[in-house]
Amino acid sequence: MPQGRYRVSDPEDGSPLGEERFHCAPGPAGWRYTGRLTAPDGRTLLTTDLTLDALGRQLRVELHAGGWQLRGGALDGLTWVRMAGDGTAPEEGNARATAFSGPSPGFLVALAALLRPDATEGGAPARARLVTVTAPALATRTRDESWTHLGAESHPTDSGPLVVDAYEIADLETGERHTVHLAGDVVLAAPGVELEDLDSPPSIFPPER
Repeated sequence: MPQGRYRVSDPEDGSPLGEERFHCAPGPAGWRYTGRLTAPDGRTLLTTDLTLDALGRQLRVELHAGGWQLRGGALDGLTWVRMAGDGTAPEEGNARATAFSGPSPGFLVALAALLRPDATEGGAPARARLVTVTAPALATRTRDESWTHLGAESHPTDSGPLVVDAYEIADLETGERHTVHLAGDVVLAAPGVELEDLDSPPSIFPPER
């Protein structure tokens, strides 16, 4: 069960936002990720609890930030409820979308597991409609994104070869593109995200189809 720490910064100007301590592991349902993002002064900015099934579908998504909470999952597309932190003033939402994306690095692993762009015929990009959740208000918007597998490299380690996959992610609304590097269920590097500490090797998820 890998656990570690990501350093999180503003992807635009590089200013530090804090660090996210996380646990992630395959389990009976498929895969689960929990993370807590704290500011440099120790304040909790965001908590993330994300559960996938064996096919990478998001069974349960729960976020808390800025006095708000959002709970959702894959049901009739995507369904979610956003409410105040004390459970009052609930607002329901639904979209014909594939998955949630959000401010935690865990969502990058979840999307790679679901879309599996390296398995598409001829290396074509995998395209998905996403509901993106932004902190701290946990507001949502629907957008289209594509993932292209750029290749994989194997690196020797004391515990065996570490395979690192590189993906190009394109926002199909703005045309903005960026690259992320994943090793199993751990993000090694992405815009605004850098792995600083990991206590055990990454797990392999999802299993091969």
